[in-house]
Amino acid sequence: MKVGFIGTGVMGNSLVKHLLDAGHEVSVYTRTAAKADNLLEAGASWKESPKLLAADAEVIFTMVGYPKDVEEIYFGDEGLISNAKAGTVLVDLTTSKPELARAISEAAMQNGLSALDAPVSGGDVGARNALLSIMVGGEESTFKQVQPLLDLFGGNIVYQGPAGSGQHTKMCNQIVIASNMMGVCESLIYALKAGLNPESVLISISSGAAGSWSLSNLAPKMISRNFEPGFYIKHFIKDMRIAAEEAEGMGLELPALRLSLRLFESLAERGYQDKGTQALIAEYEENNMKKPGTV
Repeated sequence: MKVGFIGTGVMGNSLVKHLLDAGHEVSVYTRTAAKADNLLEAGASWKESPKLLAADAEVIFTMVGYPKDVEEIYFGDEGLISNAKAGTVLVDLTTSKPELARAISEAAMQNGLSALDAPVSGGDVGARNALLSIMVGGEESTFKQVQPLLDLFGGNIVYQGPAGSGQHTKMCNQIVIASNMMGVCESLIYALKAGLNPESVLISISSGAAGSWSLSNLAPKMISRNFEPGFYIKHFIKDMRIAAEEAEGMGLELPALRLSLRLFESLAERGYQDKGTQALIAEYEENNMKKPGTV
């Protein structure tokens, strides 16, 4: 198929590779052209704008940073909706606002297009190994149409319901991660204060009832001081703010989500916004350890 892909960052780069490996004809666009160099060498073609990319693709994936980026790419005279050919399927992999997903779906339908909101979870490792969890909202018939392509990205792909449902499901995912990340950090800080070896503690607790993806994959990075991003703190803050806004709109009080958001915002203010979410341990060190950097 002729596939377009916008956004070749930490995760998008790997997803384009999967498409190329499967034999699809892939065109790419990203604001920072250098991020696509390796993909062009692998056989992808470069497009100078979303408008040009839209004119020559049957399915278009987008994976960008923020809702405002999604709006800019999809709407307006230069956007995908105005320039894609009739019958094109638009799939937004960005974690964004449910109401924006619904607006894209309605506008796409009015222009003879189809749209899905399909945010993902699994970070750089999941993208690289094609093991992402993908949460899909939109028309079920459209989902079935592009499922063979989604299968190239993930190992857990679930249709959740009408437009916006994928984004709401991703908020559920981020709420769990927010609380779990605090628990992982608090466990490691406790272990250190108790005079334990954190690595030995992980061996004991990772496979028991306390086990989680964050504990198995991010706690070792915390211990080794590897804060390189598999998922940026600045993007997680964006996600939690969306979840908090949606929760407030539904009349929900979610104290763990709000506490986690405050901790990550504090961390970003200290210059960690471009680090991975495992850097949260530095916030706990700042609050609990006399000599930060000892985990």
